[in-house]
Amino acid sequence: MCRHEERRESPLTRRGAVLRLLAVAGLPALAPLLAGCKERKGPEAIHYDRDVCEICNMIISDPRFAVQMRDPKGRVHKFDDIGDAIHWLHRQDWFKAGRKPKEFWVMNMKDGKTWLDARRAYYLPGQVTPMDYGFGAVPEKEPGAVPFAEMEKRVIARGLSSRCTVPDEQGTTRGG
Repeated sequence: MCRHEERRESPLTRRGAVLRLLAVAGLPALAPLLAGCKERKGPEAIHYDRDVCEICNMIISDPRFAVQMRDPKGRVHKFDDIGDAIHWLHRQDWFKAGRKPKEFWVMNMKDGKTWLDARRAYYLPGQVTPMDYGFGAVPEKEPGAVPFAEMEKRVIARGLSSRCTVPDEQGTTRGG
């Protein structure tokens, strides 16, 4: 009986050893896959004239006023105007619960190529913007430019743009 038990244990021990060896040998092969699971950062490319605004579903076509934000789960949301981004943000349950976006970017309206941290940028009112909120982002304080908090306050006070149609609480589509 002892021999029989030894034979039974022997293959299991060998199998266990082989599995352990494969696991250790396979770790270097898994490293690139695990590295790919790193949290993404930074804005994603916007495909102008193809990507649509998260809140109004209109095509994002003017790079000078594009906006992106990464929500707490890491998903990127794209917008055609800072006003739409502000209204979308204020409708999110996670935002109402006190959570903030992981990242929030706005395009520098002066060059249409440089992403700025939306909360640190300044906003020039009186611009002709896609959804008519009228704010264009600039990297530094200029005459007439307001900080993020002031721009946000004005956008919320104004309400949704008349150009924006979004579902209300009952799911009915309505204009702003």
